[in-house]
Amino acid sequence: MKALEGVRVLDMTHVQSGPSCTQLLAWLGADVVKLEAPTGDITRQQLRDVPGVDSLYFTMLNCNKRSITLNMKSERGKEIFTELVKEADVLVENFGPGAVDRMGFSWERLQELNPRLIYASIKGFGAGRYAKFKAYEVVAQAMGGSMSTTGFEDGPPLATGAQIGDSGTGVHALSGILAALYQRTQTGRGQRVQVAMQHAVLNLCRVKLRDQQRLAHGPLREYPNESFGDEVPRSGNASGGGQPGWAVRCAPGGPNDYVYVIVQPVGWKPIADIIGRPELAEDPEWATPEARLSKLDKMFQLIEEWTIRHDKWTVLDRLNAENIPCGPILSTKELVEDESLREEGIVVTVDHPERGEFVTVGSPLQLSDSPVDVRTPPLLGEHNEEIYGRLGVSADELAELKANGVI
Repeated sequence: MKALEGVRVLDMTHVQSGPSCTQLLAWLGADVVKLEAPTGDITRQQLRDVPGVDSLYFTMLNCNKRSITLNMKSERGKEIFTELVKEADVLVENFGPGAVDRMGFSWERLQELNPRLIYASIKGFGAGRYAKFKAYEVVAQAMGGSMSTTGFEDGPPLATGAQIGDSGTGVHALSGILAALYQRTQTGRGQRVQVAMQHAVLNLCRVKLRDQQRLAHGPLREYPNESFGDEVPRSGNASGGGQPGWAVRCAPGGPNDYVYVIVQPVGWKPIADIIGRPELAEDPEWATPEARLSKLDKMFQLIEEWTIRHDKWTVLDRLNAENIPCGPILSTKELVEDESLREEGIVVTVDHPERGEFVTVGSPLQLSDSPVDVRTPPLLGEHNEEIYGRLGVSADELAELKANGVI
């Protein structure tokens, strides 16, 4: 039995923030039914690499789900949707503000139909001045504190490659849904769950708000920046935490030939030995964290003078042998081909009925009693007959509904 077995989820989401949330629900065992317009989720067609086949954008965000199609603008479509709501435990949507209300299904109406329903909404922003802004991944990064603190001191703000605005918000929404499901076991009532992309990014950037407040008491000594104003600066690859870190170059000098190294107080002596400068372990100018703090750039330059003569895997082995926190910069190609990640079930191959095999990310949530078997995503409307039949819609009516554009 899976953790969420028996939980019925009506998935009205599209693109990434919502589908990333509902895919996690499906991996945890919920029966996730993706409700799409007859034309389908827009990402089925976006960034296609194989003509006429669902894109990787869609397939990698919709595994383990079922798909039905429904035209919510039609009266019969609204009637069918009403029946779907009555039997659902969770409804998830990420339309623009007020879109579901305009369909005739406000939160109050949904509660009338199903008092146990958990209604989760993902929006770009909260109810304040930004409420009607259009939200995209990098817009959320820009307005949540990520971009202003990412990049090098003398360069422009940068977006991170991690989808913290979309998939990061999806994980936040998952947390709210699971909490609401648990609370329902105590109260018997459903509730509204609302998550904004800007809020989720800001939550992920909380350490930068920590440092914003620390600025009132002087420069941030853990940062390599030479000067500080009244806001947290961009600081390149500095960790900005209690233990300094930096990405140092390795041989042969390719774009991802780097290892990120953390220098803990106990790690300085073994690092000094490894780089061939054992005298630095006793030198008053280098021996203590306080002494090194004012010249972090020079410290990592010394380390890099050694690492640049070795490939990143040799560097990794040497540093790990001395229990020094470090990690190689792994490219997307290296990650896809990583045997360890394959064995752990985090990089998986899925067989799709139309495109054949594709590689995707497996479930990062690993429960001992609820293992995840990543299954192929559904074709558009693949489960119309099965699910609408359960609602009492006959085969003849299904054919009529399809002919009339209702499904």
